[in-house]
Amino acid sequence: MLVIGFPAVAFGTNCYVLAPAVGEECVVVDPGVGVVDRLAEVVAEHQLRPVAVVLTHGHLDHTFSVAPVGGAYGVPAYIHPGDTDLLADPLKGLSEQAAAMMASFGPGLTYTAPEDVRAMGDGTVLELAGLTLVVDHAPGHTPGSVLLRTDARIPVSADPGQTGPLCLSGDVLFAGSIGRTDLPGGDPQAMRVTLVTRVASLDPATVVLPGHGPRTTIGAELASNPYLRALAAVSR
Repeated sequence: MLVIGFPAVAFGTNCYVLAPAVGEECVVVDPGVGVVDRLAEVVAEHQLRPVAVVLTHGHLDHTFSVAPVGGAYGVPAYIHPGDTDLLADPLKGLSEQAAAMMASFGPGLTYTAPEDVRAMGDGTVLELAGLTLVVDHAPGHTPGSVLLRTDARIPVSADPGQTGPLCLSGDVLFAGSIGRTDLPGGDPQAMRVTLVTRVASLDPATVVLPGHGPRTTIGAELASNPYLRALAAVSR
């Protein structure tokens, strides 16, 4: 499986491109601010053909380029219904500081809502680009946050000898941390339930590609992530 990640030009948001192999169809996950040119380079370099954009949630730093990417390649965008409203009015999901930062970029950087939006609910199985992505509803950071899972195995790190199934966690889980719940639409209790029932139950070998920061594994987070360790201590 081919997995290519690169950061957006703002907020350090990871955009991912997933494909079975070079020269195949691909899926674009979370196209944030200013990723269009870099995405075009990745697609050309690896001879890929985008068939869909899939969004882990509706925050603007993950969705800013969804319309230009969808328009450039003629592909739909998939999002959980809980966050569909953020595609129409993205500022409602931002903090005052983030909204001010977006405004500071100037009039040349404007958001456009995508036209072809399709819903994916809890348990939806997306068969796209020769890949099978399972959708787990994982609210807390936003009402419509999801985990995207596939059994296709990828390297745990630079060592190709260690592999695990893949989970794109969006802003639910990071290496050493979790997503904020103090933004509009955030819910601390929902996040706790998500971490216990959706995250901690995954195979420890699962490779996590988060919305920000480096990849990690479920096993590493269960062992060292203070938020997961605190929940485990409470449940004992």
